[in-house]
Formats: sequence, structure tokens, C-alpha cells
Amino acid sequence: MLPTAYRINRVQKTLRWIEADLPLLNMRVKDLSAERQRSARQFAAALISLTRAELDRLLKEQPEAISEGSDIPCEPAD
Repeated sequence: MLPTAYRINRVQKTLRWIEADLPLLNMRVKDLSAERQRSARQFAAALISLTRAELDRLLKEQPEAISEGSDIPCEPAD
């Protein structure tokens, strides 16, 4: 299992990516029907909510991981 600090870093990066993509999402769905636009935006909002919940859960776990003294590996290049 990956160290908690590494997982927190990855979830934070994912959250930033999703949030930065919201303006582009609005551009991509503008030609869709109102119902499909609403559906796409609701899906994005749910994804952000789940990602934040995962981040909160990991942040609560972090003190336990620090007390274990585990090494944090470097993040691989994308």
C-alpha cells in the first residue's frame, strides 16, 4: 500500500485538475441539451465532492502514518 502522504499528494493533484477543468467542461457541454448539461455538471460536482471526502479521510489518517516513520517515495513523472 502506498504511504498516506503520497496518496494525499495524488488526491490533491486530482482535485486541482478537476476543479481547473470546470470552465472547459462548460465549453464542452454548451451544445448539449439543458438536461445533459445539468447531468454533466452534477457528475462533475459529485466527483469533486467524493474527491474532497477522500482527501479529508486521508488527512485524518496522516498522523498515524507519520508516527509509523514510513519513508515517502518520490512522485513519478507523469
